[in-house]
Amino acid sequence: MNTTLYDKDYYLWLEETAQLLREGKLTDLDIHNLIEEIEDMGKSEKNALESNLIVLLMHLLKWKYQPSKQSGSWRRSIREHRRRILKAFKNSPSLKRYFEEIFDESYQEARKQAADETELSLNTFPENCPFKIDKILDPEYLP
Repeated sequence: MNTTLYDKDYYLWLEETAQLLREGKLTDLDIHNLIEEIEDMGKSEKNALESNLIVLLMHLLKWKYQPSKQSGSWRRSIREHRRRILKAFKNSPSLKRYFEEIFDESYQEARKQAADETELSLNTFPENCPFKIDKILDPEYLP
C-alpha cells in the first residue's frame, strides 16, 4: 500500500499543499485529496449552519411555550446560535440559499427536540414555524 503524506501527517500535508499552491506548483499537488478536503469543507459549513439553526429554533420554541422556565442560559444560547448563523452568512452569503432549503426540516427537528427537553407534548409546538425568518435572525428578538 502506498501511504501518502496525507495519510501520515495531515497537518504537514496541509502546510505543503498551501505552499505548493502559493508557488504555483500545481502539478505537484495531491489533487485527489485536495478535492476531497474542499468538498468536506463545504459539507462542514452546511452541517454547522443546520445544527445552529435547529438549536436556535428549539430555544425560541422553549422560550415561547415554556415561559415559566425562561433562563439566562436559554437567552445566551439564542444569542450565540443566532450570532453563528449571521457570521456564516457574512462569511459565505451563498449559505442563505441552503438556510432556506433546510428551514422547514430544521424546524421539525427543533420541535421534536423542544418536546424532548421540555417534556411537553409535540402538539404544544405548532407544525409550522410561528416565527418569521427576519425575527429569528434579529439579534434582539425574543418571542
